[in-house]
Amino acid sequence: MTAKDVFELRRQGRIEEAYDAIRPLYANDKSPYTSSAMFWTASDILKKRLNEGRMDEAEKIFAALERLLPNVPDSEGWVSKAFKKCQELVGRGETRERLQKEGPEHLQTGAWGEGLAAAYLREKGYVILERDWHSSHRDIDIIAQQGDTIVFVEVKTRRNRVFADPVTAVNYQKQRHLLKAINHYLQYRHITAPHRFDVITIVGKPGDCNPEIEHIEDFQLPLPCFSGGRRWR
Repeated sequence: MTAKDVFELRRQGRIEEAYDAIRPLYANDKSPYTSSAMFWTASDILKKRLNEGRMDEAEKIFAALERLLPNVPDSEGWVSKAFKKCQELVGRGETRERLQKEGPEHLQTGAWGEGLAAAYLREKGYVILERDWHSSHRDIDIIAQQGDTIVFVEVKTRRNRVFADPVTAVNYQKQRHLLKAINHYLQYRHITAPHRFDVITIVGKPGDCNPEIEHIEDFQLPLPCFSGGRRWR
């Protein structure tokens, strides 16, 4: 196994295999090319661990990336940008974990609901690409992939249905913000693949054994959007 083989595994999406292969290689070879393979594979694993909720392991990987950074070639600045992104993701993960443990009740409930929705999607075979992706003051709770389709997911969590059903919170103003954030993401990632918008509603609170989960696929946004070759209805 060589560093070139590791990059090929990474290209194929075999992230865990690539990570297992590069670690012993890097232990014996600190050359620029092997260091680069170590950096990119570790950054992939860091994101994966965050999506899995394995915060302690993600923090250890980030510390290793920080030590590795000076040895990785970065003539075009891509490595620095990737490292900064990992730093932001770890910071968000720490914030999310802290909110789940000690934040205000409604924030705890929201963070718990998003984590539950991500776990639900993974069980259904979705691949989680992003969580809490931000575009200016707008955000997308979860961005996932189902087959060839990119799925943007808004998660709404309520402790009960006393005042309204959670889906009613995806109102006109919220939809406008979501459309702008989705367009930004499609353009930023140069995505032309099929994509759709889903809503997941959760009724319950942290500690509940059987929260109500409803997954509304292809939720119809009423405003026109032409990014990615598809018009949102």
